[in-house]
Amino acid sequence: MTRYSDYDGRFPRSVPIPVAGGIVARTGRGKRFGETWWASRWIDVLESFGWASRLERGRQYARAGQVLSIELEPGIVCAQVQGSRPRPYSVRIEIKPLSDAAWERVITAMAERAIFAAQLLAGEMPRDIEEAFAAGGASLFPTSARDIKTHCSCPDWANPCKHIAAVYYLLGEAFDRDPFVLFHLRGRTQEQIVAALRARRAAAAPAEPPAGSTAPAADTASEGAPEAPLEADPERFWSASDPLEDMPFTIARPQVELALLKRLGEPPFWPSHAASFLDALRPVYEAVTRAALELAFGDEAEQAAAL
Repeated sequence: MTRYSDYDGRFPRSVPIPVAGGIVARTGRGKRFGETWWASRWIDVLESFGWASRLERGRQYARAGQVLSIELEPGIVCAQVQGSRPRPYSVRIEIKPLSDAAWERVITAMAERAIFAAQLLAGEMPRDIEEAFAAGGASLFPTSARDIKTHCSCPDWANPCKHIAAVYYLLGEAFDRDPFVLFHLRGRTQEQIVAALRARRAAAAPAEPPAGSTAPAADTASEGAPEAPLEADPERFWSASDPLEDMPFTIARPQVELALLKRLGEPPFWPSHAASFLDALRPVYEAVTRAALELAFGDEAEQAAAL
């Protein structure tokens, strides 16, 4: 009696048809997908579902550029992947978006943490962002294999097949480049999240008194004396009115690296063939930071730089 297992290893593995112009993964052979913590978390979540062996061949397809296209909308990813047959396979991945009510709770939790808004505006994912989702009774990442529905037109009955797996890895690289792609998949665009965060924080700010009214005396006392008018003499414009020694300030590394540059994005004058504008200026900002720490802390600058 011949068993199916007797044929294991006797049939050659299918070889995909090479294509030109496919989406080639930036992650080279021997390197782990996911440069940022949130992209790594995406891969870790998928592997935690017991898919590690099935995902392995997907990495090969992703690196070889077998994925021809990826289209993403809230809750749905559609892709075309070239396999061993002439006609590309159609891949569909569904991850249920969060409800409007859940997003309202999550954004409220985000707005309560000023650093969340700062990092998101800078294009970074706060490391403890999942706490905001948990507070809203939701999860940013899938919590089980049941949270993901997939389909591929290939004949492989296993799930995920290598074509679906390749799309998973390229999604991880898309999350690396822009964390808002992950939010979009869960139902909110960058514009919607940023606008909602600004609205929440504006609503939480103290209301200014109407024009012509006088603030209560207690508020005036707690706030301090009104701001003095600008110096009328241009020669004294840059002179400090009070001793600088009494000015409170903190010297430390910024919580968000290159926050303003990340928010503004690549300038229009920067040549497209050159290295990233951020990568070009990162050493300059690092040098300025180290010089400031050394000036402030002297021999303790190295210790301060690690803070």
